[in-house]
Amino acid sequence: MLTYILKRLLGAVPLMVGISIIIFGILQSIPGGPIAVYLDNPNITGRDIAILKHQFGLDRPVYIQYLSWLGAYVTGTWGVSYSSGEQVGKLITQRLPATLLLMGSSFAVALAIAITGGVHSAVRQHSLFDTSMTTFSFLGISMPVFWFGLMLQLVFGVRLGWLPVAGFGGTGSWIDVPRHLILPTIVLALFTAGRWSRFVRSGMLEVLNQDYIRVARAKGLTQRGVIVRHALKNGLIPVVTIVALDLSGLFSGAVVTETVFAWPGMGSLLIQSISNVDYPTLLAILMLSSVAIVLSNLAADVLYGVFDPRIVYR
Repeated sequence: MLTYILKRLLGAVPLMVGISIIIFGILQSIPGGPIAVYLDNPNITGRDIAILKHQFGLDRPVYIQYLSWLGAYVTGTWGVSYSSGEQVGKLITQRLPATLLLMGSSFAVALAIAITGGVHSAVRQHSLFDTSMTTFSFLGISMPVFWFGLMLQLVFGVRLGWLPVAGFGGTGSWIDVPRHLILPTIVLALFTAGRWSRFVRSGMLEVLNQDYIRVARAKGLTQRGVIVRHALKNGLIPVVTIVALDLSGLFSGAVVTETVFAWPGMGSLLIQSISNVDYPTLLAILMLSSVAIVLSNLAADVLYGVFDPRIVYR
């Protein structure tokens, strides 16, 4: 297993280099380049632009700029934000915990809803619960994240006054941050759980019709024992792939959700960086997202062996 993981990590190095080239090239192709934010300022002269290009190293060949940036990025020197003047690493360190908290809570809630609802839907196929769960899934898949967030704010924040509609909290009360976390977590969890529950249901239906499930029931095992001990692990193997691949979608949903709820995380920082054409911050965030996707796919492959002992890594 360890050898397999090391091989995958080594294989991910050229992949990440290729991704970095694509990201760097796309951002370089922005009209005006990294200093586009300065071009609309009527007080900026041509001499000022030349000085800025020299300070930022933009007067060098593109491949030299890329190699310089890549070397600095690998060593943890991510540059200085063009808009705030702060170190990019410091900005990300400040914002990352809030995003991890939101994504972690949403992931846990979505997974619990998807597994519980999907398994019960498969066991009680064509029942009222199955129909209700299907309706819930379609709503979760089809509803725009920003619209659902605004509706929750309107109902539970404005009309009822039960929950705060924006911000992170942290005023000193231990309950403050969880209260601010409830609404954005619900938005992200519903956005994800609807899709996952359909895959759980499909995987379980396929497994429940297998011969070894009939044998287990013939031996006198209870329904709970058949589901938990025999069907669930095999039924969840395809879901592992979907969950891993959807982590990037969960982050994209977090970008919208953080903007709607003014959540001070990486998503809102990404939107601010795009608005300000903050080149170093955009590069750092996009590369971190790419690394997270590659690692999540590796985690999915490793989890296959956990759920199915027949899978052997060489």
